[in-house]
Amino acid sequence: QAQLAESGGGSVQSGGSLRLSCAASGFDYSDYWMGWVRQGPGKQREGVASIDNNGRPLYGDSVKGRFPIIQDNAKNKLYLQMNSLKPEDTAMYYCAAVALDTGNWWDAYGDFGYWGQGTQVTVST
Repeated sequence: QAQLAESGGGSVQSGGSLRLSCAASGFDYSDYWMGWVRQGPGKQREGVASIDNNGRPLYGDSVKGRFPIIQDNAKNKLYLQMNSLKPEDTAMYYCAAVALDTGNWWDAYGDFGYWGQGTQVTVST
């Protein structure tokens, strides 16, 4: 029933920017801790950024200072502003939602989160 739809991916050169969007529906947004996950070919899954229902952002070490996460005032859209992109950022990016009573998003998104279909980001040298 819960639906998460990502968009905004594409191919860019190193140093470029992309803005990813996640449209949420079918659940009460205020009851979930939202975030972004990525997985590159042959790489392990990695949490990128999260924001809780109080607006507190948390970031993975590899993207701190580059990828601010934004949650709109209606609490039904999530964004990832990707700046200063590097080839190592190449991955499929997913929006993931974890119910607040499940636990910490960073521990729970893999097994207990709702996922979107993903959007591909490719960064060339």
